[in-house]
Amino acid sequence: MSAPELPGGLDEDERLTLEAFADTIIPGECRYPGDRAIAGAAAGGGAVASGALDLLTSEEGGIAGVLPTLAAGLNDHARNLADKEGLVLEDGVPPFVALSFGDRSRLAAELTVPEHPEQELWVPLAMFSFMAWDTGAATHTIEALAAGHPGLTGMGFAPPGPDGLWRFPDFSYGRELATIHPHTTEYGDPA
Repeated sequence: MSAPELPGGLDEDERLTLEAFADTIIPGECRYPGDRAIAGAAAGGGAVASGALDLLTSEEGGIAGVLPTLAAGLNDHARNLADKEGLVLEDGVPPFVALSFGDRSRLAAELTVPEHPEQELWVPLAMFSFMAWDTGAATHTIEALAAGHPGLTGMGFAPPGPDGLWRFPDFSYGRELATIHPHTTEYGDPA
């Protein structure tokens, strides 16, 4: 029996590293006892439970091909941090995964500041983690809501009507902000 194929052709260390990064951006609870990628820093589902890895490895995302390189880079930065600060990293797991949640957070913050020379590499990873949680971008919205998507349900995202469409009878600001253009179609498209 062969090992199950991982999303995007990633190997196990790459998957763990990318999940740990996504969990650092939007933390969640551990999926099972001994979960190494998820630090368990927050209750409920975080970026990983929201489909961050599916989004990162999607063809539409456009970065799947560089994920192994990014995972290697995160692990290099984690090793450098550990060496610089005398941190002891657990054997058997990738260096970024072996960092404490606090150290992961510090490193992620350092990598994503505008002054960091590699910032353009790390911000997309952070953005995809946010997108997975706050938009459910890896799954159709109706399916995500039906499955109890952690981000969408946590934010109170309104479900569609019985016909699968969203209609909002109340104005979000409590009043109409503009009149509808006379050439707007019944579907809301400009003519």
